[in-house]
Amino acid sequence: METAPRPGRDVPLKKDKLQAKRKKTRRYWEEETAHTAAGASPGPPRKKKRNGEHRLQKPKNTPISKKSRISKKPQVPKKPQERKKPEPQRSLSGAQDPFPGPAPVPVEVARKFCRIDKSQKLTRLKSKTRSKLEVAEAEEEETSVKAARSQLLLAEEPGFLEGEDGEDTAKIRQADIVEAVDIASAAKHFDLNLRQFGPYRLNYSRTGRHMAFGGRRGHVATLDWVTKKLMCEINVMEAVQDIRFLHSETLLAVAQNRWLHIYDNQGIELHCIRRCDRVTRLEFLPFHFLLATASETGFLTYLDVSVGKIVAALNARAGRLSVMAQNPYNAVIHLGHGNGTVSLWSPAVKEPLAKILCHRGGVRAVAVDSTGTYMATSGLDHQLKIFDLRGTFQPLSARTLPQGAGHLAFSQRGLLAAGMGDVVNIWAGQGKASPPSLEKSYLTHRLSGHVHGLQFCPFEDVLGVGHSGGITSMLVPGAAEPNFDGLESNPYRSRKQRQEWEVKALLDKVPAELICLDPRALAAVDVITLEQEKKERIERLGYDPEAKTAFQPKPKQKGRSSTASLVKRKRKVMDKEHRDKVKQNIEQQQKQQKQEKAKPKGSRPSALDRFVR
Repeated sequence: METAPRPGRDVPLKKDKLQAKRKKTRRYWEEETAHTAAGASPGPPRKKKRNGEHRLQKPKNTPISKKSRISKKPQVPKKPQERKKPEPQRSLSGAQDPFPGPAPVPVEVARKFCRIDKSQKLTRLKSKTRSKLEVAEAEEEETSVKAARSQLLLAEEPGFLEGEDGEDTAKIRQADIVEAVDIASAAKHFDLNLRQFGPYRLNYSRTGRHMAFGGRRGHVATLDWVTKKLMCEINVMEAVQDIRFLHSETLLAVAQNRWLHIYDNQGIELHCIRRCDRVTRLEFLPFHFLLATASETGFLTYLDVSVGKIVAALNARAGRLSVMAQNPYNAVIHLGHGNGTVSLWSPAVKEPLAKILCHRGGVRAVAVDSTGTYMATSGLDHQLKIFDLRGTFQPLSARTLPQGAGHLAFSQRGLLAAGMGDVVNIWAGQGKASPPSLEKSYLTHRLSGHVHGLQFCPFEDVLGVGHSGGITSMLVPGAAEPNFDGLESNPYRSRKQRQEWEVKALLDKVPAELICLDPRALAAVDVITLEQEKKERIERLGYDPEAKTAFQPKPKQKGRSSTASLVKRKRKVMDKEHRDKVKQNIEQQQKQQKQEKAKPKGSRPSALDRFVR
């Protein structure tokens, strides 16, 4: 009688399972080693045993003879083992990397991204504070190296218009540039004939994808100027003084004849702000979510568009305000006045931060470059000047124009455009951080009407000009930054990405109180105020609490060294010292009172009594 096989004992293993366990497919990049058998795959790497693990452990009670400790063979010094050179890393295809390791970073390039000034070393720092500063410096160095290494990935380079030997680039027409560039760039040059509702003011969004323009006779429109797709078009039936996009292309601020109006991208009116009346110029501060308005009544008003409240309303006391520009570096507003001065304003201060005498006549236009280093002004004296804003406020260069510039604009790469009547002149410099040279014009273009507004398009070599005949889009090679940050201003973002960016921007909003001339001073230590507070504290307490080192209790045993007991002992000693100080002060006051009482009442006060204590 056959018995059933027991589970786990008598059941024979199948042949295919054994073959599957024994044989394993070898990849083409796996090299066979000497210890692996043919046809068998190498097993998992075994852990190396420590020295002595493979030896047999001797029992504890076995005696060790002294003879066994002395070796009979003569000891020969061992040769130092040569370290095996690490094998070069191979890729899947088996080829070697000709440039192993990270790419080398030049010191000058990494220094450009470093924001910590190591020349200014703080003294008298505690060990904890010093360690924190060292960690911050190490992180800053690592970040600057990463930024310098990522700069290699920026393949786009700015290009300029270069003429042949002796050729003046100012004589090159827009038609010649359009014929020379590719089809996509040639489509960016166009003219909108809108003589019925002109003259026009225009504004580009921060991403450079959308354009809004408004005519003096009430025509307001927004469009995607790259695809020429019209977003909205309305007539407000009032004179439009200025127009600005807010933090995104979905909101639009229009300064109409009486009040300030807010529209969406469908042309629907969302708000009418009557506290901002008779507005002539608009400027939006993107990192602070502030809309600055200049009015005919001479008031500079800051409106927080995130909460809908007016942060500050400052009286410039200079009459009608029709010239305004913002500094993108520190968000300071520049106002031009009829007495030839330019004043710098912040919502945290009721008075101007600085006043610069620029012209003998009234100021007609003001513009500040993207780095916040140079300011260009034009006045009724037909002078065009460039000023240095790095604390000196001195003119660097000047040029006399035949008609005088009524409108100025800086590009991202430092090009300066000036509108003079129906002519637009553009001057170029040596680079982004250098001032434009006013000796020779870079480009010149004549329009079909008088210029009423200028602005360079971000991340595009395009200059938008609003004039009495409509809108003109000019091609200006080398005007814009060729590489954009997709996390900050992405021209190709979707609706979901724009919504996520708005939430992040609101969380990172900078308070209006932090606007100042030098934003780097916010991270500096105010030593004068710190010393004054320390003196006031000493006078208030009657003693210097930091003069003596803090009491450190000795550790005790049997559980009496817990954190709570140490704190109690410290507090007890501090209270005792404080009581002693108070007692000494009281005794001194009592002694003074006794001395005053002991003085004879009939005696005259002497001039030397002031030295008696």
